[in-house]
Amino acid sequence: MAEVRSFAPVAAPDARVLILGSMPGVASLAAQRYYAHPRNAFWPIMSVLLDLAPDTSYAGRLAALRRARIALWDVLAACVRPGSLDSAIDETSIVPNDFAGFFRRHRHVRELYFNGGKAAQSFRRHVLPQLPGAAALRLTLLPSTSPANASYSFARKLEHWRVVTATTD
Repeated sequence: MAEVRSFAPVAAPDARVLILGSMPGVASLAAQRYYAHPRNAFWPIMSVLLDLAPDTSYAGRLAALRRARIALWDVLAACVRPGSLDSAIDETSIVPNDFAGFFRRHRHVRELYFNGGKAAQSFRRHVLPQLPGAAALRLTLLPSTSPANASYSFARKLEHWRVVTATTD
């Protein structure tokens, strides 16, 4: 099985919020874009929260996140995972991203929002124990925007995700 690698963070220097996924799925890796699967609710939710037109370009979406002081990244730098499901990640292969370095460069980030349980679990297990200043961070689990999370409607996901922009005002 091949190792998959995540993307660089999207973050303005003055970011206050960090949204964390676990690892990009197959569609995102192929497109080299965060949340590229057409049925993933992440960008439709961000479009509502940031008042973006649905046809805003990917570059425009990333710029809107930066303007809103919202950073975007993944907990894992690398892992072995066949397919896109978080449940298929080989736990012994996990390599977390460099969060100590990220927080040194983005000193205003104190709010972390996890896009699903695997991101939160991986952060708590592989990052928090070695992270200086972790006690100052507010960690919030949000429902996954993945199409695999079919138990939540778009409206229900959106209601939970509204907290992200409520903290950046």
